[in-house]
Amino acid sequence: MSNIIEILKQRCLFDNITSPELPEVLTRPATVYAGFDPTSDSLQAGNFVTIMALSHFQQCGHRVVALVGGATGLIGDPSGKSSERVLLSEEQVRHNQEGIHENLSRFLDFDHPTAPATIVNNYDWLKNFSFIHFLRDVGKHFRMGTMLGKESVRARMDSEDGMSFTEFSYQLLQAYDFLHLHDAHDCRVQIGGSDQWGNITAGIDLVRRLRGAEVFGVTMPLVCDSNGQKFGKSEGNAIYLDAAKTSFFDFYQFFIRTDDRDVIRFLKIFTFVSMEEIEALERALAEAPERREAQKRLAEEVTRCVHGEDGLQTALRCTGALYGEAMEGLRASELLDVFSDVPSRELPLEEVRGAVVINLAADAGLCSSRGEARRLAQNGGLYLNNRRVEGIDQVVTEDQIVDGQVVVLRSGKKRYHLIRVQ
Repeated sequence: MSNIIEILKQRCLFDNITSPELPEVLTRPATVYAGFDPTSDSLQAGNFVTIMALSHFQQCGHRVVALVGGATGLIGDPSGKSSERVLLSEEQVRHNQEGIHENLSRFLDFDHPTAPATIVNNYDWLKNFSFIHFLRDVGKHFRMGTMLGKESVRARMDSEDGMSFTEFSYQLLQAYDFLHLHDAHDCRVQIGGSDQWGNITAGIDLVRRLRGAEVFGVTMPLVCDSNGQKFGKSEGNAIYLDAAKTSFFDFYQFFIRTDDRDVIRFLKIFTFVSMEEIEALERALAEAPERREAQKRLAEEVTRCVHGEDGLQTALRCTGALYGEAMEGLRASELLDVFSDVPSRELPLEEVRGAVVINLAADAGLCSSRGEARRLAQNGGLYLNNRRVEGIDQVVTEDQIVDGQVVVLRSGKKRYHLIRVQ
């Protein structure tokens, strides 16, 4: 079997292991699990770190289990949080679970001939506990001193808001997950971000106490960009894996805008591009950074992986439209997304359909006057949906109003104006 720990190190996906014996254990097939909190009905780009790690484990012949925290999601993991999460209802959690199940099904192989992936929900086993039985059967094996010594607990205890008992109990629930998966699936390894170290070691200790077995943990680094911003955040907005929340275009643009200082590391973490090709892209970046070959490869590979070839092609067409290429095949919703930051004006359909383009350019505000619009068209600098306006008498036809909702005007190479048709 391939050395999974060495692969994780090469791919910048390794932070720590709980035992030096683990690399030897992983020379044979093992069952590995990672948990995902259903705080949203879509996973985010930040979750992609864990997904990629699970994928590497599966490709190396290990069986992987993705745990959706239907029960722990009702509590909220305090790790890495400065304040308590807003508690979700059972209905919200169930809804979110469905979206996460769909997300994960794109990346993990559930039909693998020897090591098929599995998705489980911890609500299925934790729902059967009463509070008294959980305290007697699980809680008695935890020591307050150890729990209070966890980094995630200490940080919250020192904060202004402190920590509620609800959050404090989270590590007991996650620890029991490891015990249950050890019993039900012979799971021996849990993986998670470095902020999960305390929760992982709590589960390891519980399995040792109750089953006398040795299990292990692997943590991955919390990925930040070169400015120290947590990966997956863009101007305060999460980058989701669901196209209904983050469009193909916005997803692609998030990765194409990757800083030169980050792009090689991100290629290692978020793609399966070979190390040899990544080294070649690193040389190309050093020799001709303006060509942005590494960024293009990163954006294309991740978008294809998350959204498929059709999603990638839509993202590329949208990107092309932004830089003056043909808009055929794009929907109005996609154009509104691409040109969301350009000036726009709403006009009724009767003022757009059949309108002389140079008059429309002036009425919409692209040009200061009809005279300016006329001169612009005569000089070949006026465009309708990225097609050059051929004459001063050209009118807007109905089929040029995309989905009956949008017309895009352009002056020169980069000055756009959007008309939203009422």
